[in-house]
Amino acid sequence: MRKFVPVADAAPIGAINVTPFIDVMLVLLIVMILSMPMVTHKVPVDLPQGGAALPDDTPHRLAIDRDGALFWDGARLADTALPGKLAALRSDAAVLQLQTDPEARYDRFDAVLATIKRANIVKLGFVGNQPLSD
Repeated sequence: MRKFVPVADAAPIGAINVTPFIDVMLVLLIVMILSMPMVTHKVPVDLPQGGAALPDDTPHRLAIDRDGALFWDGARLADTALPGKLAALRSDAAVLQLQTDPEARYDRFDAVLATIKRANIVKLGFVGNQPLSD
């Protein structure tokens, strides 16, 4: 049998092993870096302010039928008269509702929507966007 012979260099190490502490600190740093954008991210929302009563104006309805004809509040409207109606609507600050027949061509809808955008109409709603039923 061999006897255990102590060696002078085999003394216990008196330093602390810092590797686990560094690992924990790195994990905490990564968690903080990932969570900071969620805390500082803000979405600006314009909420209505109370006090002022809303006008009881009835909205104007612009309809596009399946053939591409325009109707303003039920009356037929020529394409050349649409910008004038939209300019008057913008000055009144009224609401415009756009209703499109499901069979209407998309390019016609797109052209009318571009005309509405060029007229700077900001109060616009879409009518008839219910999901299709079987």
